[in-house]
Amino acid sequence: MKTIIRNATIVNEGRKFIGSVVIEDEMIQQVLEGDDSTQSYDMEIDATGLYLFPGIIDDHVHFREPGLTHKADIASESRTAAAGGVTSYMEMPNTNPPTTTLDLLEEKFQIAAKNSRVNYSFYFGATNDNVETLPRLNNQRVPGVKVFMGSSTGNMLVDRKESLYRIFATSPLLLMAHCEDTSIIEANIRAFKKRYKGQNDFPVRYHSRIRSVEACYASSALAVQLAKETGARLHIAHLSTAKELELLERKPIEEKKITAEAVIAHLMFSTEDYDTLGTHIKCNPSVKTPEDRAALREALTNGLIDVVATDHAPHLENEKIGGALKAASGMPMIQFSLVSMLEMSDNGVLPIERIPDLMSHNPAKLFHIEKRGFIRPGYYADLTLVDPNANWQVKEGRYYTKCGWTPMDERVFKWRVRRTLVNGKTAYLDGIVVDGIRGKELRFNVS
Repeated sequence: MKTIIRNATIVNEGRKFIGSVVIEDEMIQQVLEGDDSTQSYDMEIDATGLYLFPGIIDDHVHFREPGLTHKADIASESRTAAAGGVTSYMEMPNTNPPTTTLDLLEEKFQIAAKNSRVNYSFYFGATNDNVETLPRLNNQRVPGVKVFMGSSTGNMLVDRKESLYRIFATSPLLLMAHCEDTSIIEANIRAFKKRYKGQNDFPVRYHSRIRSVEACYASSALAVQLAKETGARLHIAHLSTAKELELLERKPIEEKKITAEAVIAHLMFSTEDYDTLGTHIKCNPSVKTPEDRAALREALTNGLIDVVATDHAPHLENEKIGGALKAASGMPMIQFSLVSMLEMSDNGVLPIERIPDLMSHNPAKLFHIEKRGFIRPGYYADLTLVDPNANWQVKEGRYYTKCGWTPMDERVFKWRVRRTLVNGKTAYLDGIVVDGIRGKELRFNVS
């Protein structure tokens, strides 16, 4: 089948121009400046007035399957991804049971092959006791090894220095690290309980003082030290503080062995938003001060932050009841990641041409994803068309996440995803997720 997307404003590889894209079956055949009327096509998509981006690659999501499917599952959250222009995701291992054996990893791939509406892959979870398994991972199927160097991760917390060193020294794959120092967090909790005479919970505004800048920096600094000592490829997940930026280098992503990810929550929210949004914006690491947020936003263009993701982490609303200790941490964000970045661009945070770098090109480069992340001939036709003049309020639209809420509820966005193509097929169109579309397993060209 041959399709043409005509007259879109294409944003790709540092450029913005009016053009057309020819798709044959699953692949991009041509990228044309201007229009092309000399051939005949099975389908023509008029994209006049719309912007065309490479499909978003989200390297950090929690889809909750298996074991936590009352909150979300691969089917529901991949639908949500398609509605947000996300065409590929890499999902985290802290499910129930956690993805810490090869058999459990294979089970996830099988679930996704049946149910995922967009392209997929899954991280393997490191523990204190499974280091011997790491060399057996298939680096063409698995994007990396997740290391939880922080609390609230159950038996996936790697809390022994010798285990951490062995993981960094042994893993043949990129290590994605959740960096929060457990001892600092626990000391902060004890100090709050002493100050508040044994209370077992505190207002959510204190979450950022419990999971503090110091806790993040100490753990990230240790991760960077271990990476430098062992030569490991390190990707710091959801970096949340200005101080952690001091650990990073300004280099092209191709020249880095230590890279960093920012997520939408830390770019859009700050401690000032606790008063209005409460536990809906409680996440780990915590949102930080407006000054931290400003530094992260600046790092989107100065070369310190390499990738923007979501850390999409659904919970039911009744699981968000409580405060800094009792309310669940995490929020559903994947449907609103691209439009949030476009809003930041409109507000002068970054040029629109930088968005594909952070959300498509760089994830493809970092993980060596085969034939995805760019609008190029010979690449899979993973694409999203966005309306720049929609002016819609989120609560008046439709949520696809199974948990049924979002902290974006009251926000009005100018931009709106109109169509998402996955491997050349329309997976989402104007509010409807198309039945029958399934994504493919991502492949990685890692030598």
